[in-house]
Amino acid sequence: MDKKNRGPLCHIVKRPAIPWYQAWGIRLAALILALLFCAVVTMVLTGDNPISIYLTIYEGSFATPRRFWVLMQNLAILLCISLAMAPAFRMRFWNIGGEGQVMIGCLVCAAEMIYCGGKIPNAVLIVLLVVSAIAAGAVWGMIPAFFKAKWNTNETLFTLMMNYVATQLVAFYIIIWESPKGSGKVGIINQKSMAGWLPTIGGNKYLLNVIIVAVLTVVIFIYMKYSKHGYELAVVGESERTARYVGIKVGRVIIRTMALSGALCGLAGFLLVSGTDHTITTTLSGGRGFTAVMVAWMAKFNPLGMIFTSFLLVFLSKGAGEISTNFGLNQSFSDILSGIIIFFLIGCEFFISYRIVFRKGEK
Repeated sequence: MDKKNRGPLCHIVKRPAIPWYQAWGIRLAALILALLFCAVVTMVLTGDNPISIYLTIYEGSFATPRRFWVLMQNLAILLCISLAMAPAFRMRFWNIGGEGQVMIGCLVCAAEMIYCGGKIPNAVLIVLLVVSAIAAGAVWGMIPAFFKAKWNTNETLFTLMMNYVATQLVAFYIIIWESPKGSGKVGIINQKSMAGWLPTIGGNKYLLNVIIVAVLTVVIFIYMKYSKHGYELAVVGESERTARYVGIKVGRVIIRTMALSGALCGLAGFLLVSGTDHTITTTLSGGRGFTAVMVAWMAKFNPLGMIFTSFLLVFLSKGAGEISTNFGLNQSFSDILSGIIIFFLIGCEFFISYRIVFRKGEK
């Protein structure tokens, strides 16, 4: 064959579905390669022993019982928001508004704790907080969904802009509720009466949050995999034209799914205000609404897989802070290591879905 007519040296081919254990084997190999690469980077840039770096990352989350429970609390909140993202993304509705939906849930909880704390029984107040936070998040999620279903607006920009609206609403009310006046902070809400605070279990204030999110993970997994609604949102995500052909009302599915997504974000806001922080700030969600997008994508929208990806990101974040403290390195170096590991894990998804085929030699 003439050299000019030869095909490319290699080309990418869609890989047939592989067993789950092979997929996770590829991810494990990517993680090991990432750790080895980070070890080389550490020795070149700092001269420190990479093994001691890795031990420090481990100690950042497991050195003491308190660190472990802080890890579990952060894992629970991130996982809760990631579960909220999964149905919308499975439907190909790019919900980038998780941050704002969480903040609206926080705002409603803080308002009711301030105005109703001590005036109604605590059990009734907690129920009111849960219902209100879920409803507020659902409404906040339904607004862009309605415009998408009615006029096909760009949901990515719409939900992103609503984050700023929610943040500014929180900033406005913080000035009204600030204590003491002029501080620009609300402080701990109902610190003496603990009205609206979630009860502790076994003396641990984080355990109830973990239990709630664990149950929620199972429920969302069943909802997405075995329910009629889960089937409908999967069909809409594959092709809206096909969904309409088989009789699925696409607009209704979009609004219903985003109401669910917003409701779960509102629940995360409730867990933050009532369960752990007992205050409200404009940074209370801590960027988890955006991190949850990465968690959902890395887990392929599988709620059970999100447990691992959420744990990995929280674990790396806690370890990064510990590295900065113990080795006198700035936060940037810790972020470099975290970024390398995440890059390898995201990149390995390519080899799970595709394979590279090289041109065969010719006689």
